[in-house]
Amino acid sequence: MNILSFEMTEIEQDHDYESLPANSSLTANLIAGALAGIGEHTIMYPVDSIKTRMQIINPTPQAVYTGVANAFSRIYTTEGVRTLWRGVNSVVLGAGPAHALYFGTYEVCKDLFGANIGEGHHPIAHGVAGACATIASDALMNPFDVIKQRMQVHGSTHKNVLACARSVYAREGLIAFYVSYPTTLTMTIPFQMFQFSSYEYFRKVLNPCGSYDPKTHMIAGGLAGAIAAAATTPLDVAKTLLQTRGNSSDPRVRNCSGLLEAFRIIYERNGPRGFVRGLKPRVLSHMPSTAICWSMYEYFKWFITKKDRKNIPHLQS
Repeated sequence: MNILSFEMTEIEQDHDYESLPANSSLTANLIAGALAGIGEHTIMYPVDSIKTRMQIINPTPQAVYTGVANAFSRIYTTEGVRTLWRGVNSVVLGAGPAHALYFGTYEVCKDLFGANIGEGHHPIAHGVAGACATIASDALMNPFDVIKQRMQVHGSTHKNVLACARSVYAREGLIAFYVSYPTTLTMTIPFQMFQFSSYEYFRKVLNPCGSYDPKTHMIAGGLAGAIAAAATTPLDVAKTLLQTRGNSSDPRVRNCSGLLEAFRIIYERNGPRGFVRGLKPRVLSHMPSTAICWSMYEYFKWFITKKDRKNIPHLQS
């Protein structure tokens, strides 16, 4: 036992890592969450653009792709590389505040539901805390997500985020920014329940001592994102149809008003395969993005908490 304790002390000194606190400050959670959200969405934005294009019902002939690599190649050669970043400003504006709210809510609810008690696994508590987090953050992020996808579709004429927002509001009213919100929650609640419970499980299995370990957070985040993304792809296809309906020339798609009708249209036009359109880019997008998001969040939380500890005299000794 003494040898084990000595070895652990040596490891912690070598890496200068401290155990992540079960209850870090709300300020640390908010700041870390905002920085993680902006970083994640910005880095993975081109892949998200490809996913949106591949999920469109009845796309223009120029926007029919055989796969992710083909989509990248054709967009790059015919529209230019900047097209892949069209609408990124909307994500940057929304992701910071939304992710601050997201992680802040999660940490508060995780503690409230008893997920920080003991060393065991608490998948239900983590899952419910994740559901609460996404309900709050999606209410803030949904309008920015609508603007983002309107700017991502092929042939979009919107010059910037503000022009897009004004156009959508003038043509479709305020409801257009929230028509997909129920569908978004239908997708994101199970997604986040899968993601948070999977992440916390893999984190504890890979790193039982609970210290800050970048490799653990990267692997656990990637696995959690892949599982959650694959499981909720059908709902994401329906959400994309609802959020881009205003750009469609198909009257039925344009007038689609809810999740069940979106499912019917998808099945009638593409059959069962329609529900897995964009699966590969979705997993390819979410696996690294959740790995990046969790890694950045845990790093900034550790960094801010470490700075706070140094400023408190009795914790320096």
